[in-house]
Amino acid sequence: MLRKSFMALALLAGTTAAANAAGDAAKGKDAYKKCAMCHTDTQGGASAMGPNLFGIMGRKAAAVDGYNFSAPLKASGLTWTEANMDKWVQGPGKMVPGTKMFFSGIASKNQRADLIAYLKTLK
Repeated sequence: MLRKSFMALALLAGTTAAANAAGDAAKGKDAYKKCAMCHTDTQGGASAMGPNLFGIMGRKAAAVDGYNFSAPLKASGLTWTEANMDKWVQGPGKMVPGTKMFFSGIASKNQRADLIAYLKTLK
């Protein structure tokens, strides 16, 4: 009986973690305001201080035509998966030392998940 209870709790915990990881795109649009200081998010939009983020999810890093990316990001070989974006948003310089993106990061796991959910809508 005790073993079944532990198994049920483990399944519940996994489900809760997965639900939290999914994020809320509406809240993410609000979180995106931090990004909008340097990035645009409209289809066909020009890059600003940072590259346009429309269609970023699933794209190779440093792949926006006409934007001058740092050599370390070009050499990183990254693809913008949810996991990689989560690490990046925690602190770009920690993930890719030498990147020219100066951003202190988002500490809140939920806020990062919301932001990623919003970025996934930009397609």
